[in-house]
Amino acid sequence: MSLYGMMRTGVSGMNAQANRLSAVADNIANSDTTGYKRSSAEFSSLIMPGTGGAYNSGGVTTTIRSAVSTQGVMTYTTSVSDLAVNGDGFFVVQDAGGTPYLTRAGSFVPDAQGRLVNAAGYQLMAYDYANGDPAATANGFEGLVPVQISDQQMTATPSTEGLFSGNLPAGATPPSGPLPSSNSATAEYTSKTSLVAYDNLGNKKLLDVYFTKTGTGTWEVSVFDQSKATPGTSFPYTGGALGSANLTFDTTTGKLTGATTGVSFTVPGGQTLNLDLSKLTQLGTGFTVADAKVNGNAPSSIQKVQIGQDGVIYAQFADGSTKALYKIPLADVQSPDNLTAMPGNIYVQSTDSGAVHIGFANEGKLGSIVSGALENSNVDIAEELTNMIAAQRSYTANSKVFQTGSDLMDVLVNLKR
Repeated sequence: MSLYGMMRTGVSGMNAQANRLSAVADNIANSDTTGYKRSSAEFSSLIMPGTGGAYNSGGVTTTIRSAVSTQGVMTYTTSVSDLAVNGDGFFVVQDAGGTPYLTRAGSFVPDAQGRLVNAAGYQLMAYDYANGDPAATANGFEGLVPVQISDQQMTATPSTEGLFSGNLPAGATPPSGPLPSSNSATAEYTSKTSLVAYDNLGNKKLLDVYFTKTGTGTWEVSVFDQSKATPGTSFPYTGGALGSANLTFDTTTGKLTGATTGVSFTVPGGQTLNLDLSKLTQLGTGFTVADAKVNGNAPSSIQKVQIGQDGVIYAQFADGSTKALYKIPLADVQSPDNLTAMPGNIYVQSTDSGAVHIGFANEGKLGSIVSGALENSNVDIAEELTNMIAAQRSYTANSKVFQTGSDLMDVLVNLKR
């Protein structure tokens, strides 16, 4: 049995080196594949039980492992949709049948429907902002949708929030006539400005904002729809004020105090707009406007897309406004090197890898997302060629073991003639 065992050991050695050469061949072939992780054949010995006076040779077996946790060098590109993970984590993608997978291959381009698809045909998955600020599903892929961006998509966002900051003149004299909130033809005011807001259809609405001093440290703010003003005189406005509020300032510091720090009103044909006035001051200088912002936008098509390191996909429209569309999550497992590799440079969890956990970039041990970059394979050609030479020598040596066993069997058989 020892001669047969010797021959079987030689065969197992050749099979092991053949597996090693196969891994080397794959590594070299995929040395330029985006996000590819090199494979290696790890050897372990097979020991057969023997007796004190005889040795039964066993052999060798191989286990193929992928260096999934080893980062490849990043190459920067000019495409915003080229994505790389700097650190731990995987992109979540799905095939045409909707089955989710993990990948580090982030060479995404839009297809005919505007979905971001990588070179292997897998669609990038993310959380949609349509239902508010997204939260990751920690232990599953539920809630993820394919990222789909169309250049022909038109959008209009109604105004809901605004900010106005500046200074109201502390030395102003309260007017003697009716306040603007009365909408009287003889109404008087201290200072006036205008703001642009948007209704539900994206139509611009020009709003007149009046600030009127009513006493020591007290002011009234009133908002009107400019399109309803009386030509030449403004007051009265058809329908009256959209909203008004009374403001109180600290006469020592000039800062806004009291419970009222803004004014709320409904934009004609739109939503309720909360105008934040908490940054207003009352100091001994003239009326100044430091900042004035109102959200919302007119109907506009997407001009370009931007992706932040936190994975948020922003659409920039023709009017210069931006809107968050999707948030790209990252997936991770306890043992990435034990993930099961699949065709198309994708991975699925195995019993040894641990369960998949979903989170967002820069959270915990998850890395960041780099837009305009691709992760190269982590294959070292010089190392692979060295391994090829070593495997070739070992394969030849194992074949000599088999050949020697075969020759000895011939001698044994020829003992009887």
